[in-house]
Amino acid sequence: MKIIRYFELIRPKQWVKNLFVFAPILFAGKLMDLPMLLVNILAFAAFCCVSSSVYVLNDIIDVESDRVHKKKRYRPIAAGYISVSQAKILFVILIALTAVLSSMLPFLFLIAISAYLVNNLLYSFKIKNVVLLDVFSISIGFILRVIAGAVAIDVSVSSWMIITTIFISLFLGISKRRAELSGPNQDNLEKQRKVLSDYDVVFVDQLNTIAATGTIISYALYTVSEKAINAFHSDKLIYTTPFVLYGIFRYLYLLHQKNLGESPTQIVTKDIPIIINSLLWLLACAVIIYKEKFGF
Repeated sequence: MKIIRYFELIRPKQWVKNLFVFAPILFAGKLMDLPMLLVNILAFAAFCCVSSSVYVLNDIIDVESDRVHKKKRYRPIAAGYISVSQAKILFVILIALTAVLSSMLPFLFLIAISAYLVNNLLYSFKIKNVVLLDVFSISIGFILRVIAGAVAIDVSVSSWMIITTIFISLFLGISKRRAELSGPNQDNLEKQRKVLSDYDVVFVDQLNTIAATGTIISYALYTVSEKAINAFHSDKLIYTTPFVLYGIFRYLYLLHQKNLGESPTQIVTKDIPIIINSLLWLLACAVIIYKEKFGF
């Protein structure tokens, strides 16, 4: 059925990245505030629409390079299931839905999601072919998700949260490049992604070491920061750091030993140890941050 092809085109599996919108409400201690949570869900829905519109646009632009990729050639447009003109109509519909949902939220949210769209347009047409700037553009997308989630419910964002987001998103972006360079799809690498000619495995491994280290250190420093301790009335958040350490180490294991990483979403949603670790981290954070509400 063609409706399934449209569903594949908007890539709902990638919506897991938009969960970064919920980071501010979680660490603001407002996750159990139903009105604020509903607003955050609306913000999440808006980002799902705009991110899907970007995926549609990328598939339109990359249709020829996708056709020489062993996996991407089966994408709806590259495989010929959906025409470019049909995809363009879907792109317009998704942008319209984004505008409608954003209009229900504060003006600052509209600015943040517009900046996200502009950043991705720049990435699609130019930055994706510029070494280093390509992964920084990916990182900006995650930062804007966090900022948008905060302005949607009018809470402040810790500087440490922004720094942690920068490092973890760089880690994911660089890991993706590493997987593309060392994975099974080595034929016509430059045709698949032009910027790969400016990277090599040794270089990206060095970058990833920095990004992984930065993620761990910035998160650990956030948990013991004065703002975090005052906000949660506890210094126990530091005990959630081992979950972050394990998550990074497990991801590196899958990247280096299993040649995974080309699709970060697939790892996060299909690797059982990472899923369990993420749930345990979330539970530990919830118990520490919301201990008074839970009666602890």
